[in-house]
Amino acid sequence: MGIKYSRADDIKIAAEEIIKILNWNHIPLDSVSFLRSHGSTSRGTIARCHALGKAMQIGLGREKGFYLIEVIAERFDRLSEDDKVKTIIHELMHIPKSFGGGFIHHNIVNDKNVRRVYEHYTQLRNNRKWF
Repeated sequence: MGIKYSRADDIKIAAEEIIKILNWNHIPLDSVSFLRSHGSTSRGTIARCHALGKAMQIGLGREKGFYLIEVIAERFDRLSEDDKVKTIIHELMHIPKSFGGGFIHHNIVNDKNVRRVYEHYTQLRNNRKWF
């Protein structure tokens, strides 16, 4: 049957808020896409961050990187709202500040660091002034 993909505007909206609150200005949202996949047979994977490598960027005539965050519907959609936010933070943390097509690996993007960033995010979000 294969994997089916659809746009994930809800993930984009959540990512926009996370990026704004954490002041992660190194992530230009016009160069990040968000997809929801259905039918993946991968085991245990909730989401993925895909990077467009430097050779592909040059071949396509792009001057900067491009990233795609994919959430696997069968797993992601069942998560609590907090775990969804942690998952999106995790995937955004893979994007380096250079935004050059590289990838930050799991020795840095790990549960401890994601939890630390999530706690900082919730603290900032809760202290945010809405006027």
